[in-house]
Amino acid sequence: MKKYILLLIIVPLFSAAQQMVYKPLNPAFGGDTFNYQWLLSSASAQNQFDNNNRSSTIKTGNSLDSFTDNLNRQILNELSRKLFGDQFGDGELQPGTYVFGSIYLEVSQTSQGLLISILNTSTGEQSEIIIPGGG
Repeated sequence: MKKYILLLIIVPLFSAAQQMVYKPLNPAFGGDTFNYQWLLSSASAQNQFDNNNRSSTIKTGNSLDSFTDNLNRQILNELSRKLFGDQFGDGELQPGTYVFGSIYLEVSQTSQGLLISILNTSTGEQSEIIIPGGG
């Protein structure tokens, strides 16, 4: 019994408590205004989009480049519409190879379905699309 009384006397001497208070960091939500510069620089460092670079490419392009890009987009759009229509419509899609400028398309039938391999020969980017179906 004496041990318990001694324990009850000694334990409060070594333990301490404090009041926990939440304070937000962001000054827009009541935080310290001195955190504003740090938060802004942190957000700018994480920003993946550079508006200056995008606006400069728009200004440097001439009307001929714009026309060529638009024409390429329309041709690729028509091809993708035809491929989709042939696959799911009444017509039959024929496997083969198609070249549009620097875009190289290869259509082949596999056991998984229709395989469309796309290669951009100017940048080396490539992609594969598989349309499930009977093979």
